[in-house]
Amino acid sequence: MNYLITYKKIGIIIYLIMPFFAVNSIAQKSIPENYTLIYSQDFESEKAIGDFKFTDDNAWKIDDSNSGKSLHLHKQSNYKPKVRSPFNIAILQKVTVGDFILEITLNQTSREYNHRDLCLFFGIQNESQFYYTHIASVADKHANNIFLVDNNPRIKIASKTSKTINWGSKTSWHTERIERNTKEGTIKVFFDDMTHPKMEAKDTTLTYGKIGLGSFDDTGKFDNLKIWVPKTN
Repeated sequence: MNYLITYKKIGIIIYLIMPFFAVNSIAQKSIPENYTLIYSQDFESEKAIGDFKFTDDNAWKIDDSNSGKSLHLHKQSNYKPKVRSPFNIAILQKVTVGDFILEITLNQTSREYNHRDLCLFFGIQNESQFYYTHIASVADKHANNIFLVDNNPRIKIASKTSKTINWGSKTSWHTERIERNTKEGTIKVFFDDMTHPKMEAKDTTLTYGKIGLGSFDDTGKFDNLKIWVPKTN
């Protein structure tokens, strides 16, 4: 079995019916038939925040906007990681996955600068072992890459990445997708264009773990989170 589902309480996953952004609807048409949806969250309920564990509870809230409610990282977290890695993390507690496809809509709300970022986390074993995608305006040795944190300060592992990412205005929404195949060791990251990955890496250091949302040291909003895993016989 290439994934493990864990629950806070024994019960049935309730799939949420949500309105999609047009770009998100188009993206999800390309999900392989042999994958099944195991988690879906639109953050329209205040109770959704209970699905996550935060590095700082006070930095996160369910926020209302013209497009509906979303999970809002509204300020810097009061958190000091043991090794150099992102400060602002919301860890989804309900699922632990190996192979997966994740899609989410993102709104980066900080000022424009080279490291303006939002991050998605996966393979989370503990506070010092995980992967994360760092989507930032300009690529360098610490930005706009796929990173591994393995009881040491983060290291970039992508064999391919884009030189720049356009976050647009503070009200612009985007779609990000991560595809993970642990057998092949591949990690692919898509941003708005779901046909050509912006980033690719090959690594098998961590083969399963929890999913997370956040930023290294910026702010932003997250909505329409969906996670698929391969079907089992």
